[in-house]
Amino acid sequence: MEPPVAPETKLLLIILDGVPYRNWRRLMGNLEGWVQSGEARVWKMRSVLPSTSACCYASIHTGVAPQVHGILSNENRFRVEQPDIFSEVARAGGKTGAVTHSYWSEFFRAYPFDLVEDMEFDEPGGPITHGRFHTMTGYNLRNQMTPSDADLFATLTMLTRRHGIDYGILHTCTLDSMGHRFGHDCHEMDHAVYAMDGMLAAFLPGWREAGYEVIVTADHGQTDRGHHGGHDDEMQDFALYYFGAGKGPEAETLLDQLQLAPTVLKRLGVPIPATMKAKPFLD
Repeated sequence: MEPPVAPETKLLLIILDGVPYRNWRRLMGNLEGWVQSGEARVWKMRSVLPSTSACCYASIHTGVAPQVHGILSNENRFRVEQPDIFSEVARAGGKTGAVTHSYWSEFFRAYPFDLVEDMEFDEPGGPITHGRFHTMTGYNLRNQMTPSDADLFATLTMLTRRHGIDYGILHTCTLDSMGHRFGHDCHEMDHAVYAMDGMLAAFLPGWREAGYEVIVTADHGQTDRGHHGGHDDEMQDFALYYFGAGKGPEAETLLDQLQLAPTVLKRLGVPIPATMKAKPFLD
């Protein structure tokens, strides 16, 4: 049996939780500037249903609907059974990294999450080779409990430099939490998205210079009343920005969230499992 071959391309997936499509396009000045300069491309993507965070996380990485993987709310969590991006990259001989909410560890490594043992780990034989997690324990409308996004971006950068990961994912709930508290049409959200865009811009060029393709997107949208979960354009639709050499569809094409996992694997040169039936949107 031939040994696994490391991925052909390196890629980072950045998930900014809970940002509706219109706020990406009107408030993300750096991302939109890179689109105008030709360094990035942007499409609209539509989430699975329910458009609830945990459901979307599991679908982003497995490429199957919530009705298949079984994560149907933020409250019912377990280790999912389907192959996912982490498992397939590791199977191909690649190194993975995660700087995310602890839900991602529960879905793709081990459930339940242990606050001491699982917060930070390095496991050469695991699906997540290098994990750095946060829990937001105590979160409510008066106390967001979110880490600084600059800290998260710096931690992902550390994993690329120190461990040479082939695939990395970063997930932050800052904008989702702000949206639940204030809604998405207010001074507070204008500034929050502006600040996020600036923090991301401080790191993204370095990732590109290090040889990574980068996808920046969300898990779902959110309404002006700060809600998501249902069947509504504001709740389901968000932007996806792509920095890389792959060829994609026309700009007006509406992408399906189930296409994200097989697309990432295709860009990495990793075999796509039979469970991921959606067509990749990048060649």
